[in-house]
Amino acid sequence: MIDRARLEAICREAGAMALGQWPGGGATVRPTLRHWSKGDASPVSDADLAVDTFLKRELGTLLPAAGWLSEETVDDPARLERDLVWLVDPIDGTRDFIRGRAGWAVSVALVSAGRPLIAALVAPARGETWSATAGAGAFLNGRRLVASRRTELASARIPADSLPRADGDLLAVEKPNSIALRIAMVADDRADLLVTQRWGHEWDIAAATLIAREAGAAVSDARGRTLRFNKRDPKDWGVLACAPALHGAAVARWGSGEIAPRPPRG
Repeated sequence: MIDRARLEAICREAGAMALGQWPGGGATVRPTLRHWSKGDASPVSDADLAVDTFLKRELGTLLPAAGWLSEETVDDPARLERDLVWLVDPIDGTRDFIRGRAGWAVSVALVSAGRPLIAALVAPARGETWSATAGAGAFLNGRRLVASRRTELASARIPADSLPRADGDLLAVEKPNSIALRIAMVADDRADLLVTQRWGHEWDIAAATLIAREAGAAVSDARGRTLRFNKRDPKDWGVLACAPALHGAAVARWGSGEIAPRPPRG
């Protein structure tokens, strides 16, 4: 099994690379960051590509037999034939990254038979290194995590900029752009609930869902179904991470709505 400390070290180095190009940091002089929009209108920067290249090299050296699925690499279907696959988002939360905000992270998970085995999530602008190993717990900067244990949906904390009237019984808390960091907030009892209702990619959530689950949170797609990773088309309808006692009520509220048409691959 891959050593968690070694994976953390690689991801921290990747995070340091990204931090060197991050336009944030107060008065620190930073180089001009080149960024543009991809075909699906999502942003990408030179930093995303540099971190992706670094991680593919380092993780490939660490585990040569593993396949590769990353947001910034053309998908190779050969990954479907591998027992182990790296799922990588080199910079999750690129919008915050290019705006100089701290809500971004390097996200890496190793998956086997559809389930994450080990994960690291590094948010260098926040000084955070999150990690987890299946069956061995989740940690933030070396501290073992215990997820929210809230039992009532009313007044549950949820990362949000604002809340619709239908969810006015909830309490909005900090919302980093990185979906992985929002899931991790449940793992660290900074939030009681995170839910999305849209198609999303596996690389966005693989690491954070393992961290949340190992901290004791309930994790599923928005309909309450088990998340599986390294699928041929690596998308899921939403993600739900919450205190275990809230899962049923959360699925009842957010899991029964109309599902948007599945977007094309790519």
